[in-house]
Order: sequence, then C-alpha cells, then structure tokens
Amino acid sequence: MTTSPPDGPGREGPQSRPAEEAPGAPVYRGMDRATVDRQYNARDSVASFEHEMALYQRDSDQVRENLAGFETVVYDEASGERLDLYPAGQGSPVFLWIHGGYWRGGSRLDNAYAAGGLVRHGISVAVIDYTLAPAVDITEIVRQVRKAVAWLVAHGGERGLKVDRLHIGGSSAGGHLVGMVLADDGWTRAQGLADDVIDVALALSGLFDLEPLPLTQVNEWMRFTPEAVAANSPARFIPKGPSRVRLLTAAGGLETDEFRRQTRDYTRAWQAAGHQAREIDMPDHNHFNLARSLVEPDGVLVKAVAAAIKAGEGGR
Repeated sequence: MTTSPPDGPGREGPQSRPAEEAPGAPVYRGMDRATVDRQYNARDSVASFEHEMALYQRDSDQVRENLAGFETVVYDEASGERLDLYPAGQGSPVFLWIHGGYWRGGSRLDNAYAAGGLVRHGISVAVIDYTLAPAVDITEIVRQVRKAVAWLVAHGGERGLKVDRLHIGGSSAGGHLVGMVLADDGWTRAQGLADDVIDVALALSGLFDLEPLPLTQVNEWMRFTPEAVAANSPARFIPKGPSRVRLLTAAGGLETDEFRRQTRDYTRAWQAAGHQAREIDMPDHNHFNLARSLVEPDGVLVKAVAAAIKAGEGGR
C-alpha cells in the first residue's frame, strides 16, 4: 500500500488557471477558483492539521492495543489490499469503516479508532486499506472498496459474524466511498450480492458530488476526467426504487460551508427519493474530530449507529 500524508489538499501550490478564465471569475456556484479551493481544503480548516493527525494515531494505537485480538486479512487478491477485523463475538453484526485522506492518504493503522466505540456495543468492525492516489485512479479505489464488502459477505460467516446485511461508514473521501457502495449502478449484482446488502450507512463530511474537485488542488493527484466525475459521484446514483438502507450523515459545525452543503444536499436527496436518511447535528466538531469521535462508546455518532443497527437486528 502506498503511504502519504493523510487528508486535505497538499502544499504543492495552486493549479494553473486556464487562459480563458479571468481572475476572480465565478467557476462553481458563484465562487471563483480560489474560493472553491479554500472551501475544499480540509487541512486548512483546523488550527493544526498535524495535531489532529497525532490524535488519530494516538487513539488508533490505543484501540489496537486494547483490542489486540484483531485479524488482518487480504480482501482483494488483485491489489493485495488488507483489512483489520476487530471481532465483537459470535453472531455480531459487522461495520466496515472506510478512511478519508482525499484518496491519497490515511490507512487502516491510523483509523483503528473507528473500532473503539462500536466494539463495546457488540458490533464487529472492519477497517480497510485501499491503494492510494496517484498510484491508482478513483475508479480503481471504488472497485477495491466494493470488493471489501463482497469479501465480508463471503467470509464473515466463517468467522461467526452476521453478514446477511452489512453496515458501513466513512469520513470525507471515505464518505464519498460510502456513497459509492450505496450507488445504484448495478455493482452489487455484478458481484453476486443482494441489492440490499447494506443496512445502516454512516457518511461523514462526504464528497458526494465530485464536480467541484477538478477546480481544486485535489486534482493535482486525482487527475479527474469528466467521465470519472460522472461515474463516481454518489449524488447521481441514489436508488430510484425502494431502498432498505438507513442512512445517517453528519458534517461538523466547524467545517467549511461546502462540506456542510454536500452533506445536507445528499441527505435531502435520499429523503426526496423516499428513503430513510437523517442528518445528525454535530455543531462543535471539525472535519477531523468528527470522525475520531467514533472512539467514544458513549459518543453521539457511536450511539446513533449502534441504535440503528440494533433496531434493524430486532426487526429481522
């Protein structure tokens, strides 16, 4: 697996501006290019990105020590990518966590914190790696994450886990990848999975519409094409028919307007399609400690996910 600094645009300098684009001209939702870039710069939305990352690692190290009975497996033979499975006991449901990092950073090692709270509620947690950009493109990353879902369905039962329906979550780029697991584009049938394989989904500060991303520094490592944007924007693939997914979303109150808008619009689109979706208010959280709150057994997000999973278990 490739490693690189997690989350937020890098410091490589601004993207070159097309010759026909006048400085300050609106390029997206009335914003000029500099404003769009600033709105999607998660790294600069906090006082100290390095401090936030140190806390990710600290909490993850503690979880890996406290839940030392976890198993590491290769879930995708083609890429060799792995996941860590933190079991919560025989017959427990499984929650798959997908890390953020603007598709170029992060790993299962500094995202183990996501298992800290849910395992205490009797929910097993799988934390995955995926190959990072620019070594691979967005389409390959989506393929790998979907393969992790298929692997858990195929092999979780061998480990005594309940895998008739899975539960997933992710933050930032991971929130985008949650959306691509929920996408109604035929991938589940292609993998031999049931259309309703996902039950509860937690999408935090997700990038559900990729349209603005080519206008930001993120494009320096993602190199989005119009075709990739169209094929990998979850907002364009919300199920049109009935869906049993119960979607929970949140964006921190201390995040930029665009991160909050993307979450709000995606939630409303699910609701407008007649599906179950609820946005959780997290007014005092930033882009990073929002996800990290999953380490807290009594945290707002952990309790919401645990309650939703248990409610679904009771109804089957």
